[in-house]
Formats: sequence, structure tokens, C-alpha cells
Amino acid sequence: MRDWLNTALRRLPVWPFYWLGALPAAWYFWNGLQGRLGADPVKALEHEYGLIALQFLIAALCVTPLREIAGINLLRFRRMLGLMAFSYACLHLAVWLGLDRQFDWPRIVADLTKRPYIILGMAAFLMLVPLAWTSRDAALRRMGPVAWRRLHRLAYPATALAAIHFVWLVKAWPPEPLLYAAGVAALLGWRALRGRRRRARRPALG
Repeated sequence: MRDWLNTALRRLPVWPFYWLGALPAAWYFWNGLQGRLGADPVKALEHEYGLIALQFLIAALCVTPLREIAGINLLRFRRMLGLMAFSYACLHLAVWLGLDRQFDWPRIVADLTKRPYIILGMAAFLMLVPLAWTSRDAALRRMGPVAWRRLHRLAYPATALAAIHFVWLVKAWPPEPLLYAAGVAALLGWRALRGRRRRARRPALG
């Protein structure tokens, strides 16, 4: 069953998933225009775009555990997941800057210096920028695999900061952001344990 699934995944083209990933963006924007996002459609749109960005980040972090634990190989889709996460993070930021704050730069600067959850969110976004910029094969060849992998480890703190941003944003401690934060903590904890086990095996292999 697992071999059949991996064979099917290898045959699937990646590009249609970019279009599928973009559908929620258009759907929520259209519903906002139609007044179907509640009393504060700007906040709702901002929230949904940010949440989808976090979901894509988590999905990208799940690729390696799925391969090593379940034997399901989704490596071909990891770049798509990361770029979709960055795209939704850009939409989240654009809604905040343009519709929420209406490009009121003094207010924006004040938020970026006085509101911790916004500072964390911006830090997560800035970490994603070089990852998106170097996502192409040409960047991998130019940088070399070691430097490229070292840079792309920024995905881990970026996802952690995004999860904390979500928890801190809602303030009332509902279960949803806490579940996302717990999922991110579990994924990062698994990676840390995996890295420690690999380092512990190196002397024995030498």
C-alpha cells in the first residue's frame, strides 16, 4: 500500500497544487467583498490568511517525519508548501498594512516597536523571505547544498514564531491556537531528538 502511494505521488505533477493552494485566498477575498466574513471582514481576512500560512508551514515541517516514520515521500511537494506559506504570509501582511492599518506608517511603526505579537509575526515573515528567494534550483547550485540547508533551517524558528504570534494574538487562550502551537512544538521536538540521535551515532560509525 505504501509503495503504491509513493509511486502515485511520484507521478503527480506539482504545479496544479499551486492553483489549489491559491483557491482559499480567492475564496476568502470574494466572501469579504460580499460581506460574508462577519462584522469585521478585514480582521477576518487577515486572520484567515495568516492561519493558512501557518498551516502550510506546519505541512512543510511534516514532510520529513512522514517519510521517516510512515514511509510516505512528499519531498517533491515541500517547495510548493513553503512557497504557498510565504504567499499567504505576504497576503496576511498586505491586508494588515493596506486594509487594517491603511498604510498609516506612524501607527505601523508604533505597532512594530510596542506590540510583541506583531514583532514576532514580522520576525517570522522576515525569516521566510530568504527561504522563498532561494527556493529555486539555481540558488541551491549557487550556494551549495551545505550552505543552502543551513539557511533553510530558518524554517524552524519561523514556524515557531508564527505559532507564538497566533497564540499571543488571540489573547483569550482558546484551544485552536494552543493546538497549533502544540503541533509545532511536537514537530520541532522530534527534529531536535532526531538530530541528537544522529550526532550520538557519529563517533560509533567512525
